[in-house]
Amino acid sequence: MLRVEASNPTARAAAVRVRPVAQPEYARAGALCVAAYRADGQLPAEPAANRYDYSVALADVADRVAHGEVLVAQDTGTGELLGCVTFVHPGSRYADLAGPGEGEFRMLAVAPTAQGRGVGHALVRACLDRATGCGYAAVVICVRDFSAPAKRLYARFGFQRVPQRDFTPVPGVRLEVLRLSLVAPAR
Repeated sequence: MLRVEASNPTARAAAVRVRPVAQPEYARAGALCVAAYRADGQLPAEPAANRYDYSVALADVADRVAHGEVLVAQDTGTGELLGCVTFVHPGSRYADLAGPGEGEFRMLAVAPTAQGRGVGHALVRACLDRATGCGYAAVVICVRDFSAPAKRLYARFGFQRVPQRDFTPVPGVRLEVLRLSLVAPAR
């Protein structure tokens, strides 16, 4: 069990266990992701006609499990799912950024009611541990250009912006790429 400290001084720290999602939790984990992205302003209240609807990919946990590793953060006291993230390997279906020697995580979401309690930190830590265990030299992620809370979280871990890798997957969505080296450079 990983105990995390709340980043919001008025919030209750969560005793969080990060583990692989179980099949009976797929719908709940997917709904959590959609709710978190919508609350953060990353999804419109209603998708526009003839426009890619990212909420479909967020909700489809079964497909993400088939092509990556979906981890959930669970409150050990209540059993409630507090967050979710997808860890992927280079060349896999959900890997947008990962090149040789790089792990990637995506779709990190914390339930709106659990934000500020250290859940995002626990999920990032689990992904970094997974990448290290796989022998990756670095981890790459992307973040919406306007997402200041996410950028602060990743900066605390030492992620650095790699602007030459930024991209726009669909019109109106600008993603900034961040990278964290997991090994010390050779001297």
